[in-house]
Amino acid sequence: MRKVISTLTLFTVLVFLMSGSGCKKDEFNGRQETYSLATSDMLGVSGTATFNETSKTVSTIDIVLAGAPSGTHPAELCMNTMVEGGAIVITLNPVDATGKSSTAVNSITFDQLIAYDGFIKVHKSASEPNIILAKGDIGGNVITTTNKSYSLEIVATFGVSGTALFEKRVNGTTLVTISLTGIIAGDEYPATINLGSIESVGGGPVVATLSHVDGTNGKSFTNIRKLDDGTVVTYDNWLVYDGYINIYQTSAILENVICHGNMGSN
Repeated sequence: MRKVISTLTLFTVLVFLMSGSGCKKDEFNGRQETYSLATSDMLGVSGTATFNETSKTVSTIDIVLAGAPSGTHPAELCMNTMVEGGAIVITLNPVDATGKSSTAVNSITFDQLIAYDGFIKVHKSASEPNIILAKGDIGGNVITTTNKSYSLEIVATFGVSGTALFEKRVNGTTLVTISLTGIIAGDEYPATINLGSIESVGGGPVVATLSHVDGTNGKSFTNIRKLDDGTVVTYDNWLVYDGYINIYQTSAILENVICHGNMGSN
């Protein structure tokens, strides 16, 4: 009798374990990825955008803002980087008075979202779409911790100097940030990457045209995917590139280089 009871008990335990294992096998373990949304046109506003994998075919994009003004705020997922701007891909549910928004997405998979070439932006209101409360790069456009900074030296008596920071994105493209001092507020200063070095006699040809430096904040932001001739270029390519950077006095007088510096292999 004891032997029969022991056998039955063992059988019951095995059935329980097998049924439990079966349930776990069918469970869905969703993934999550969070991106920062930084202040844009209104100081003090920041937040996050979190991608949640809620099923094998559906994800949610959840936005949380802090410091936003009252009212509802339209939100969008757009193509390209914040610096470049781009077309709207998904219109997200507006951020409400609690500072939150949640949108279910089934047109793009979770894996596609976390690798997407895009950014998210939140507007102040439908009537003021040009005022951006917060925005942030997502997916493949996220800036990594890999970067390289180059010094930009004074030329002649212009008194302008600064740095050129090259930052690597997850997808391998490059954000170039120029920071200058000694410039005039309200003016704009053209910038280029040229072939060769600052020691090159006569200078080298322009290979990449950068965004103009804003004289008011001393900054220029350019996302580089290709050279001006269409050649694809990555962050790793720039590290060994035979080039230099020029900053010019005005668009009309490109001969007047006011600041420059070697980069890459130079």
